[in-house]
Amino acid sequence: MYNRFMGLNQGVTTRTRGAVSRTANLDTCSDRLVSPRPEATHLPAGPDPLLIGKRIRHRRRALHLTLDTVAEQVGLSASAMSLIETGKREAKVSTVRALASVLQCDVSDLLSELAPSRRADLELRLERAQQTAGFGELGVPPVRIGPRLPLDVLESLVALHEKISRVAAERDATPEYARRANADLRARMRASDNYFPGIEEAADDLLRQTEHDGGPLTRHRVTAIAAHVGFTLHAVPDLPTTTRSVTDLARGRIYLPTEDAGAQRTLALAALGHIVLEHQPPGDYAEFLAQRVEVNYFAAAVLVPQRWAAGFLADAKRAKDIAIEDLRDRYLVSYEMAAHRFTNLATIQLDIPVHFMKINSRGVIYKAYANDGVDLPSDATGSVEGQQVCRYWTAREVFKTADWTQPYQQYTDTPTGTFWCTAVAERGERGSCSVSVGTPYEHVKWFRGRETTHRSRSLCPDPTCCQRPPKDLAAKWSAASWPSARVQSALLATLPAGAFPGVDQTEVLQFLDRQ
Repeated sequence: MYNRFMGLNQGVTTRTRGAVSRTANLDTCSDRLVSPRPEATHLPAGPDPLLIGKRIRHRRRALHLTLDTVAEQVGLSASAMSLIETGKREAKVSTVRALASVLQCDVSDLLSELAPSRRADLELRLERAQQTAGFGELGVPPVRIGPRLPLDVLESLVALHEKISRVAAERDATPEYARRANADLRARMRASDNYFPGIEEAADDLLRQTEHDGGPLTRHRVTAIAAHVGFTLHAVPDLPTTTRSVTDLARGRIYLPTEDAGAQRTLALAALGHIVLEHQPPGDYAEFLAQRVEVNYFAAAVLVPQRWAAGFLADAKRAKDIAIEDLRDRYLVSYEMAAHRFTNLATIQLDIPVHFMKINSRGVIYKAYANDGVDLPSDATGSVEGQQVCRYWTAREVFKTADWTQPYQQYTDTPTGTFWCTAVAERGERGSCSVSVGTPYEHVKWFRGRETTHRSRSLCPDPTCCQRPPKDLAAKWSAASWPSARVQSALLATLPAGAFPGVDQTEVLQFLDRQ
């Protein structure tokens, strides 16, 4: 019964298990990356009221009882009884028991997940289809579902919606769609200066309710925050390999990996972010990406709270001594999270435009954000991720330094201006990567490391900058060489299907069953 309510990987349903009050308007589009859906599309936190209503109505009609008669015997008005039968009101447990008695059946008969008839099943599928975000995007009015709708018309409408859904799923499975969705997401982040007041307020409310003192957030404190929301944290050695975490909504448990103890705080808060931000299972890949960004933002806003971090950074600006590593050390987070969090607060709180990048040692962009005019490489869809940055940029030059534990600063002259950047490189299980933060020359006066003498020049996107080999080398070797390319098979693959791309749902549900 609970399978469809499980939060797989980074998705959960809308149920909030704790008393987390929020003054923030979480459904304001300008405050969020995930667009709100109509209220009717929210999945219930228990048996489906639509299905229960269908079973109640089917049983009532089979006994030739009127709506008024049943309503009177269970102590409800006819209008309230009608709302239950149409799935617009969730019946209380006591009401379901009373209805079972009046309708001469067991409670389990009314709570069964099987539709009572072929027609009821079709009506249910059509009603659910008309409540999805995809149907709303079609811009057509919903069909009124009732006994007068012919069965053949009902069957045709259901088949049509399911075909549209399959076509949409095929579209969403293409790499081009993913890149466009990602480009659109980055554009929305840039338009808001990567700052979302609704998420900031939700994080701040949660910290105030749990009486956080503004210092580094310990694992013990994160456990207390989870308990406040109604969940317990459990590190397990057999977490499904395709997930970052698994949330059991039925029992209020969040499962985390044991092998990554340093990231457990972040993973736990990201999982809680789905609850606090009232996410629904994503309707498509674009919504999946937006939810991932929102919960990561939420985790960072809790670990590095604006209430105290903004003042900390303002003091550093007045002293002309802003340093990402200070933010990292102050809140005991990774350099990457500190850099991300700085981009959230830099423009809105400090009036400093910035750019951020995480790349691998070959210069391929994993993540990027910019609102300072830097010309990040992009493909035809406008997507930045997966593109290769200039070999002369700070983000790549840092790999040449002997001591990766120290930030490396550099000025780079580019076609769109001169930018100062600070970067840190590190080695991980999946290879080396660097994280860099930069700003235009006129704003470098606020940063530590501005006195650096490292300077470079980039002509990118001009291919003569670093994409083409020098003429003398090309003349000597081009006709005498034949490199064997390493095929990036991921570029040829379609995106994993499902609400939570890449998650092995069978593995997850087997894991929950073992727990």
